[in-house]
Amino acid sequence: MRFLWASLGLVCVGLGMLGVVLPLLPTMPFMLLAAFFFARSSERLHNWLLSHRQFGPAIADWHERGAINPRVKRISTIAIVAVFTLSVAMGIKPLVLVIQALVLACVLVFIWTRPNC
Repeated sequence: MRFLWASLGLVCVGLGMLGVVLPLLPTMPFMLLAAFFFARSSERLHNWLLSHRQFGPAIADWHERGAINPRVKRISTIAIVAVFTLSVAMGIKPLVLVIQALVLACVLVFIWTRPNC
C-alpha cells in the first residue's frame, strides 16, 4: 500500500510541476495532495516536500491553519478574471459562460474566505 501512496504522491508532484508552467493547471492543490500521500508512504519524501523552499511554507500554512497567503489570493483572483475575460472575448456560448462564472465565483469565495497566513 505504501508503494501506491508514494506513486500517487509522485504523480501529484509531477502534475504540480506542470502547473508551474501551464497557466490553467493549478500547482498547490497537487502539492497538498502529494503531501497527504507522502505522509502515508515515505517520511523522507514528506520531509523533502515540507522543507521545499517554494512549496513547503504554503503546505505548512494550509495544514496548520487552512490559510492562504494574501499575495496568492490576489494572483489567483487576477488569473480567474483573466480566464473569464478571455472566454468572453473568444465568444463562448452564453450558457457555458454562465456555468463558468458560477464555478469561478465559487472558487473565489472559497479562496477569499480562507484565513491569511
